[in-house]
Amino acid sequence: MDTSDHVRQIRENGYTIIESVFCDAEVERIKAALSPWLQGQLKGRNDFEGYHSERVYALLAKDPVLARVVEHPCSLAIIDELLEADYLLYANLAINSHPGETKQNFHRDNVGGDGADPTRLHGISTVWNLDDFTHNNGATEFIPNSHTWTDELPTEDDTRVEKVLMPKGSVFIFCSSLYHRGGANNSDKPRLAITPQYCQPWLRQLETMVLAVPPDKAAQYSDRVQALLGYSVRAPGFMGFVDGVHPKRLIDPDFQGRRARGMRS
Repeated sequence: MDTSDHVRQIRENGYTIIESVFCDAEVERIKAALSPWLQGQLKGRNDFEGYHSERVYALLAKDPVLARVVEHPCSLAIIDELLEADYLLYANLAINSHPGETKQNFHRDNVGGDGADPTRLHGISTVWNLDDFTHNNGATEFIPNSHTWTDELPTEDDTRVEKVLMPKGSVFIFCSSLYHRGGANNSDKPRLAITPQYCQPWLRQLETMVLAVPPDKAAQYSDRVQALLGYSVRAPGFMGFVDGVHPKRLIDPDFQGRRARGMRS
């Protein structure tokens, strides 16, 4: 896939959309993997999470099928061009918005915390929809170009707001500093999506992935997913080591990590 146009759109406008990445059969397979945790028991605990939404965290501890979303080459090829090498999985959750859910407040996923340079790219977020995103079922809403804002704040009725309208199996990829929100679900059916988010390798993850996904679970994944979880070190150097060795040795004793300044491989 030629990533250049998508990378340019993200840099210039803050987002891009790639439609119909997953076929219907793949979408249903992912939905089936999520279904045990979508039984109405994990409703949001506040207005931001959504009292009429189910939120499922630590997805890679739930079913290995869900790694297909996290490491899909369609999205990672673009993110590879935007974030520094050895970037991490910042958060990874499913959101099932039920009828009656209200709009979220506008927010940014990651701007590096208090005191961070607001013009610097700290992360990339993705939203993979497992149901069509339509005008009335709670599709993500966003303000184009707001990833460049330093002082301006969005208003509830901002006239620049756009909806992410896309068929199921698509992906919305955007700067984590883009102002966005979950829309109101005024339809009669739930709207399901998975949102893997990625951050620069020098930032703390929103979800502590090496605890959220136990070592025995992490061991079953690809090298790429393991690195995204945190079983990796940042190059050059060895930021991220454990007891003087590469963290991947915790899940793969035969792994031979690189030697660096006395770090035991």
